[in-house]
Amino acid sequence: MPKTPTKPIRLLLVEDHLSFREGLRLVIEDRPHLEVVGEAATRADAITIAARQQPDIILLDLEMADKSGLQLIPELRSAAKEAAVLLLSDMDNPETYETALRLGAMGLVPKNKPTEVLFKAIETVCSGEVWLDRSMMAKVLSRVRLEGEGKGMNSDRAKVAALTVREREVITLLGEGLKNKQIAERLHISEATVRHHFTSIFYKLGLSDRFGLIIYAYEHGLAIPPSN
Repeated sequence: MPKTPTKPIRLLLVEDHLSFREGLRLVIEDRPHLEVVGEAATRADAITIAARQQPDIILLDLEMADKSGLQLIPELRSAAKEAAVLLLSDMDNPETYETALRLGAMGLVPKNKPTEVLFKAIETVCSGEVWLDRSMMAKVLSRVRLEGEGKGMNSDRAKVAALTVREREVITLLGEGLKNKQIAERLHISEATVRHHFTSIFYKLGLSDRFGLIIYAYEHGLAIPPSN
């Protein structure tokens, strides 16, 4: 479980609904280890403030009026390279959720969730882990399962069987939300070796990115989905 950091987590709020943004700022600033360093209601302001403040976390409304939150993700990650993007949304669309994570978001929190869920998500992504909402992840897995049935899933058994014990360990740790450096430390190997393992894993499983691998791992029992 993520630990409460000793230094405040610096947040940028990107939300074009003033009342919601103000309420969000008030509940966040009520926490001593959280600090709002900027607010933005437009794409231009969001990029400018992100570049200037270099926040730890960017809370991004997925339904911005002047530009889709999905389109903003790469721009914000480019402006603040060390920041983790955590999405806020009213939408209940697994395809959108999957796309957001592929674009580099570290997770999504439905706006109707209690504030305690948001705080837990903030601390989780700040520690370098991906925040996976349990209910939404179940819908993503269901969608992937239906696609897999159409393509024939029997071939997946042969792919999984081709994985080495070490590659399975790497996949399990990825499923826990660990990054390359953390995986290397846990397995007492170099980061270069971790990258080589991922290259081999992607080739064997016919995948191209880490999020696709996470979904595949949960679907085929190679990793355990987190419980929020």
